[in-house]
Amino acid sequence: MQIVDGVEALIPSIRAFRQQIHAHPETAFEEVITADLIAEKLISFGLEVHRQIAKTGVIGVLRRGDGPSIAFRADMDALHIAEANTFDYISKVSGKMHACGHDGHSAMLLGAAQFLSTDPSIHGTLVFIFQPAEENEGGARVMLEEGLFTKFPVDAIYGLHNWPGLAVGQIAVTAGPLMAAFDTFELEIQGRGAHGAMPHDSVDPIYIAAQVINGWQSIASRNVNPSDAAVVSVTQIHAGDTWNVIPANCHLKGTTRSFSPAVRNLIEEKMQVIAQSICQGFGATATFTYQRRYPALINSPQEAQIAKQAAARVVAKAQVVNDPQPSMTAEDFAFMLEKKPGCYVWLGNGSSAQGKNLHSPKYDFNDDILPIGISYWIELARSCLGS
Repeated sequence: MQIVDGVEALIPSIRAFRQQIHAHPETAFEEVITADLIAEKLISFGLEVHRQIAKTGVIGVLRRGDGPSIAFRADMDALHIAEANTFDYISKVSGKMHACGHDGHSAMLLGAAQFLSTDPSIHGTLVFIFQPAEENEGGARVMLEEGLFTKFPVDAIYGLHNWPGLAVGQIAVTAGPLMAAFDTFELEIQGRGAHGAMPHDSVDPIYIAAQVINGWQSIASRNVNPSDAAVVSVTQIHAGDTWNVIPANCHLKGTTRSFSPAVRNLIEEKMQVIAQSICQGFGATATFTYQRRYPALINSPQEAQIAKQAAARVVAKAQVVNDPQPSMTAEDFAFMLEKKPGCYVWLGNGSSAQGKNLHSPKYDFNDDILPIGISYWIELARSCLGS
């Protein structure tokens, strides 16, 4: 492990910052306190600071004469999860917590900004993006719609995410797909209600929903090429109010995941056809809606190679996990990678045992990896902008 000289001296204040925002989590587009703290720190480092991009987004710009321009991005938002930890800095906001490590991501990028603000080897422009609303609400897309890369033009962009289950001291990097496209769907089945003892008088939407769900599961197993990846998950079923009444309607919700645009199109088309056909066959009506949320996250080859080399200078080449198995989870950094070449990596957070995985009420960012993440950002900046 080669932590950049001078980084360890920053860690006490960076850890304190991380734990401060952990204790005061803010969800999508409400990251007011977090954004204020970040902006105050960036100003104290002497950076040019811009506010209120995508409501609460913060941009810090370090300009060092002529040269390339690159961007580093961290997310700031928390989740609607009640924390189950017992340490001193546990969430003080009921029903909200930093269960994905965005507090750590922001802290590491702040540490890198502080260090690089006084690093004489940097020549060019470095844009530090502190993004709101990564969780479900697409803050990256909103930043782009509000002119992020028009106001702050860059040649490439980089991001990272802590990864429970990946050992501390490892960084996973790949070119190509790393995380899946994320879509959502809803189906309203309108049947005919009846007494529970007289099902022949009904058009039972719950029974029909069961057939639709079974039909949808055939998409991945019988329509998608086995060498491709696809997930169709029904995550909510709402119907009925009592034991002895067959309800008139049933409402389904869920998510799909894919990497290929062709597979994404196929999933949407087949879900629509299956739902409509089954409901029609049983005498019910179907109202199906499908929303495309996040695209697949695709790293560009040249930037992935730069990231691998920077990672190897921090954790050693043997600890760089090349071509990790892509995850069916999603990340709105994908929107930025649709506009600019770049690379997103996974930073080992240690064991995920005992429910300490992402989005768990027992999760906590591992402060031991703060110097690793900060050093990675510094080495990446030196690779792209060093003299």
